[in-house]
Amino acid sequence: MRAGMILGMLGWALVSVGAAAEPAAARRGDAWLAAYFRAETRRLADACLSDIRTLADWTSRREEYRRQLREMLGLDPFPERTPLQAQVTGTVDHPEFTVEKIHFQSRPGLYVTGNLYIPKGLKKPAPTILYVCGHSRVVHDGVPLGAKTHYQHHAGWFARHGYVCFVIDTLQLGEIEGIHHGTYRYGMWWWNSRGYTPAGVEAWNGIRALDYLETRPEVDKERFGITGRSGGGAYSWWVAALDDRIQAAVPVAGITDLENHVVDGTVEGHCDCMFMVNTYRWDYAQVAALVAPRPLLITNTDKDRIFPLEGVQRLHQKVRHIYRLYKADDRLGLQISEGPHWDVVELQVAAFRWFNRFLKKEDPPIEQAARKFFEPPQLRVFSALPADQLNTRIHETFVPAAQPRLPADAADWARLRDGWLSQLRERSFRGWPTQADDLDVQQAFTAEHQGLRLTAYDFTSQQPFRLRLYVLRRADDAKDELVVLNVLDDREWKKFLAWARVGFADRLQDEPLPEADPKEYEGTTRMLRKFRWAMAYVAPRGVGPTAFDPNEKKQTQIRRRFMLLGQTLEGMQTWDVRRAVQALRTIDQLRDVPLWLQGHRHMAGVALYASLFEPDIKRLDLWELPRSHHQGPDYLNVLRFLDVPQAVALAAERSAVRLYQANAEGWSYATDVAAKLGWEPKRIQVRIVPGDGGGGADAPANTGR
Repeated sequence: MRAGMILGMLGWALVSVGAAAEPAAARRGDAWLAAYFRAETRRLADACLSDIRTLADWTSRREEYRRQLREMLGLDPFPERTPLQAQVTGTVDHPEFTVEKIHFQSRPGLYVTGNLYIPKGLKKPAPTILYVCGHSRVVHDGVPLGAKTHYQHHAGWFARHGYVCFVIDTLQLGEIEGIHHGTYRYGMWWWNSRGYTPAGVEAWNGIRALDYLETRPEVDKERFGITGRSGGGAYSWWVAALDDRIQAAVPVAGITDLENHVVDGTVEGHCDCMFMVNTYRWDYAQVAALVAPRPLLITNTDKDRIFPLEGVQRLHQKVRHIYRLYKADDRLGLQISEGPHWDVVELQVAAFRWFNRFLKKEDPPIEQAARKFFEPPQLRVFSALPADQLNTRIHETFVPAAQPRLPADAADWARLRDGWLSQLRERSFRGWPTQADDLDVQQAFTAEHQGLRLTAYDFTSQQPFRLRLYVLRRADDAKDELVVLNVLDDREWKKFLAWARVGFADRLQDEPLPEADPKEYEGTTRMLRKFRWAMAYVAPRGVGPTAFDPNEKKQTQIRRRFMLLGQTLEGMQTWDVRRAVQALRTIDQLRDVPLWLQGHRHMAGVALYASLFEPDIKRLDLWELPRSHHQGPDYLNVLRFLDVPQAVALAAERSAVRLYQANAEGWSYATDVAAKLGWEPKRIQVRIVPGDGGGGADAPANTGR
């Protein structure tokens, strides 16, 4: 059985584990999610490099692909190449080579620690290997010494065989320990919104390491190679794909395809540094192809659970197509050795031979094994960490956040508005379907109680997700004056069930019903008797009837899978709300009725953004709307060009906006735009509400018009 599938069943287990104890709705949500991930992954895999038929096809697009990759790593445009401020803090001697202990700043305050291995007796500049480390934490007496001390045996081999080798630490496991686990461990979903990934830092540090090596007289800058394993394998891909100075590359166990990551579940074994923010919806063969036609050896073991063999082979097949267009088959290799995710000798030897062949133009037998010569403390660079280091918080500044300005006039506002909407479509919601599925709205049931009629409609938002839209209105068939679509999060879904249970429990038997709430039901009844309103309710995917596995770790990995597909969960929930609006408009009685949207907390943000792409939302009632995407909802890249207050201003141009907040702080941008452009004074209102913002299913009745 394939290693990825074993990991998938152990780590993903969407449907089987504990299914008998879960309600049918929860099992349905997990099953649909698994089917969705399979379908989306297949769509991206089928599209990857599929339209590249000739070398001209490839070369005409290659630079744009590189630009896209830079953007997805947070490197477009490249940061300024500021002075490296490199310093040698000491040396270690070996009979055959010298090791210099070095640090440099890839940008001010972002320190990179490394060891430079220089063969003794060099008579001319030597071929040079940049060795980028994988994940290995080495600590002595409580002091981090950096992964470079663990991987020293690779550098030692190169130095004993005529290469200069610079082995550099990673951000997380260097002497100054930054963070690789923002989404994996710390709930920093705003990394998606900022377009930040630590993979970008690792790529930039590698590129700047090449800049440093070019200053060294011992280095032949026309003969650079790069290698590393696991995390270092991934960083080898990023640097080699972006920088043509790399003349030969051997990434070791550092890449596989989306099928392994998303369907088989290997994403659960990887931290955030292994992934770009997949704005342009690539499969990983597209990254690998950017190395062509330079010599590239892909190496892996056959029982690697986090880089399974089948995915590596699929990726190699696609990359081979590009090398064949260049007539460069001899420059692409695939080396598979027996074993798990280990630093096996066979892979080391394969890398040594590859660099000998392409950087030294020779292929002698490999007679010496790689071995460690030093105790880790001997290779430590810093005696004390620099006070101005930014490594521990570089995620806050590495990708610049937008600083939106107020428009000068209506024409300037139109330019800002159109630009932001275009950015949202192309960089935040690119994962929305390009062709929507048939809504296929079908009435599921209708029931009456005390003069109210509750009707349920099922519709297709996106295959395989069939969502349910509930509509509550007076049973007398009087013409409705207004329909309010409530976008429900988990808390509001439970409130909906609590009051609906009073009169319609027999129609909600598929759901785990909370204790009935007669008081809330009576309030809704009074409201609908007083006003000719209809109240509609929808729970987007992952909420209520389509809830996913509630385990916190599973929820984290589900959200990470969406990012790998160039989406976010909340971005696709925004699509669901758009589709609910469209489904509502197919109901004859509600086709032309003024429509309000209402949501709470993150779903207030989801409702807000859905309104930007639907034409006839009369009003938004947003309760406890987060003031920034740093709190949510998370959409890819959105903080690169706007934040929530700018989205409120966009919505307010077409819709009345009511914000129900604990205080009025943070909304001045939207109100200032309204004042600047002369919009009606009541277009945007911030209403102060006690506690957590209050509001429930019948909130419009309590807030006035």
